[in-house]
Amino acid sequence: MTVPIVAVLAFDRISPFHLSVPCVVFGDRHPGVPAFDLRVCAMEPGLLTTTAGFAVSALHGLEALELADIVIVPSWRDPAERPPETALAALRAAAARGATLVGLCLGAYMLAEAGLLDGRAATTHWAYAEDFSRRYPAVRLDADVLYLQDGNIMTSAGTAAGLDCCLYMLRQRYGAEAANHAARRLVVPPHRQGGQAQFIEQPLPDTARDSRLSGLIDWARGCLDQPHTLDTLAARVLMSRRTFTRHFRQLTGTTVAHWLLNERLALTQRLLEGTDLAVEQIAAQAGFGSPVSLRHHFRQTFGVSPSDWRRTFRGNN
Repeated sequence: MTVPIVAVLAFDRISPFHLSVPCVVFGDRHPGVPAFDLRVCAMEPGLLTTTAGFAVSALHGLEALELADIVIVPSWRDPAERPPETALAALRAAAARGATLVGLCLGAYMLAEAGLLDGRAATTHWAYAEDFSRRYPAVRLDADVLYLQDGNIMTSAGTAAGLDCCLYMLRQRYGAEAANHAARRLVVPPHRQGGQAQFIEQPLPDTARDSRLSGLIDWARGCLDQPHTLDTLAARVLMSRRTFTRHFRQLTGTTVAHWLLNERLALTQRLLEGTDLAVEQIAAQAGFGSPVSLRHHFRQTFGVSPSDWRRTFRGNN
């Protein structure tokens, strides 16, 4: 079996965290995960400074992109600065021969500057969404998601969403079990629900004040098959409907109904990937009430049916 080559672009004044994200997913060896041939490629000659005050030396140059199966742009140092034409040309050539191209966080700017996102759907960090849309009107920007794929190109939201995107790629190529192995090794969830909206100016919870709600949430997660409602949950912690609603939103950043739906969908994903239960059984365990309701919400959220999801991430027919 041929080992896939992953090329990660590095440049002067790069963020060490952004550079490390694809390196820890594709460069480190994770038990249960097939190996990748990771190559960090310098866009510029010499030592590359970082935003953390130290320098890195890459062993490869842009020529490594010519053989790469996956090319990752982990960020970009300044959206107002046009990247070197040599780098843009190398990205275009990689795309033309069918490589998968990935722009993590502000790396989407470099892909857009190369003209590779024209007519495609893409995302980037929510704080730069307005600027990105103004500069690249031909790109269909979706600033509400953590990552998305359009053909052979993927883009992600900011910082930690790069991990979500890389784990998704691992999941796509080798299935849910491999991605779960890597996620456990990194001590991160293999898949996060929701989009960037949950991270935009949300109030931080007072954990001491809302300790009752934290316990309630843990309890509710353990019995999603029960018909929870706003009123039954409020009564369980001896709060009025209005007070409970306010505290719940402060703690979770969303409504009870939306939180319950996301939790039920997350449980559905886990059961589809990790068990052979029929959709009817999963609908009961996840609290959807009926397979029709499960299929409706699942397709509305993920754009595919539960059976398609199972085939994609388990390789079952």
